[in-house]
Amino acid sequence: MLSASAHTDTFSRDNLPPEDQWPDFLLEGFDYPDTLNVGVELTDAMVAKGFGDRTALIGNGRRRTYKELTDWTNRLAHVLVEDLGVVPGNRVLIRSANNPAMVACWLAATKVGAVVVNTMPMLRATELAQIVEKAQITHALCDTRLMEEMEGSAAQCETLTHVIGFDGTSNHDAELDRLALEKPVQFDAVATGREDVALLGFTSGTTGSPKATMHFHRDLLIIADGYAREVLGVTPDDVFVGSPPLAFTFGLGGLAIFPLRFGATATLLETASPPNMIEIIEKYKATVCFTAPTAYRAMLSAMDEGADLSSLRAAVSAGETLPAPVYDEWMRKTGKPMLDGIGATEMLHIFISNRFDDHRPACTGRPVTGYEAKIIDEEGKEVPRGTVGRLAVRGPTGCRYMNDDRQANYVLDGWNISGDAFTMDEDGYLHFAARNDDMIVSSGYNIAGPEVEAALLSHPAVAECAVVGAPSEERGMIVQAHVVLNDAKPSPEMVKALQDHVKATIAPFKYPRDVRFVEALPKTQTGKIQRFLLKEQP
Repeated sequence: MLSASAHTDTFSRDNLPPEDQWPDFLLEGFDYPDTLNVGVELTDAMVAKGFGDRTALIGNGRRRTYKELTDWTNRLAHVLVEDLGVVPGNRVLIRSANNPAMVACWLAATKVGAVVVNTMPMLRATELAQIVEKAQITHALCDTRLMEEMEGSAAQCETLTHVIGFDGTSNHDAELDRLALEKPVQFDAVATGREDVALLGFTSGTTGSPKATMHFHRDLLIIADGYAREVLGVTPDDVFVGSPPLAFTFGLGGLAIFPLRFGATATLLETASPPNMIEIIEKYKATVCFTAPTAYRAMLSAMDEGADLSSLRAAVSAGETLPAPVYDEWMRKTGKPMLDGIGATEMLHIFISNRFDDHRPACTGRPVTGYEAKIIDEEGKEVPRGTVGRLAVRGPTGCRYMNDDRQANYVLDGWNISGDAFTMDEDGYLHFAARNDDMIVSSGYNIAGPEVEAALLSHPAVAECAVVGAPSEERGMIVQAHVVLNDAKPSPEMVKALQDHVKATIAPFKYPRDVRFVEALPKTQTGKIQRFLLKEQP
């Protein structure tokens, strides 16, 4: 039975999956009060514990203490309630690159009892509109530099009645900022229930209609009190850096929740691209780095003999499998441990990981405290050690899709079926084999082929197309498009035209880096494209 809710807008609780479709939740050791507000726990509560003068956020040329962050978020919370009419349970979308203002907006919206939907700045109006419609979003807080696509989305969506801009550059020269400056620094946060939905995480590579994963206030603390405490051993002296977007739960945990939960420092830089990470680590004396294996590969390429990574104590890798050569080269060049792990938006964060005193190449490690894992066959039966099968996991977090029939496919007999194929060795260590589906994982981003195909097909020159993932040493995989043209002739100019068209239609990172023109696509007798044949081509 769920605890009492503070949401007056009951949309999120009304759209939870039926409880008989939930996974088992193993909550022993994760005890929280009936009322719990993550926004308060990461700001006001930290000040009350004595962290007020310590640095919470670094970004845009300045440092903000926990007291400054608390005051900032409380001012913003007043605006959300008093000027924008946000009520507990409303869905609030935030559109921004990684910067302190985005974290402040997320915390403020959480304090007022809203359900937050963080989105990537690369999304286009059509993609944003899908999210807005699915979650019936009423309010959007948007970096003024990214307002065009947000306004284009609002024009398509009746529910989105309030769109307001904030200044992500720290000049505080946008409407939301100006309103906040007039507000008091004290705010009585909504006493949300520990099982009130706090966050909707849209899966980054959804096939078909978007899937929204639903996470409670307690869940956001569990990933810190579990993985970050047990595996990373976070202390107030830690400085976190990384490149994953805050819109991904991997980034939100690693670059906001984990440091703020323990009085540490989060470095939030829009310039935190892989080639710049070495310089950023050196400048801010970072101790923990979060990013994907392909980013570590780029960091290794950019690393010269004089690179000083002496401050770094942990390099966390997730988002895709970590190739042994990257692990080996990192260890050789830096002498620092690289902790490979696997997480999922459905599970919120990493649930299997290596440890500081127990890490090895081509191994994802063992379950994080509180989680259990097993390898099963198609019927759900556990397979012998060393056999490739489907990864099943359960623990204190788990999958709850919002109003989605696909919930029944993800949860089997109380276990979350992650969509990954693994083996478990005789010692209980887990080793990644492959994805169960055909999702294209490129540089840590999940890309759904059908979405790219739809974008290509909207170009007048394209008659048919099929998109598959092709191996890439640099990115893990790349999007490869096989295209049948109408009357146009294949040419390098046509390749660029199609790539530019996709970039303008959907998020640019999804564009096909390899375009191949073919006379016909391989198909079954019923007309279904045989993508496996395309994957087998050199």
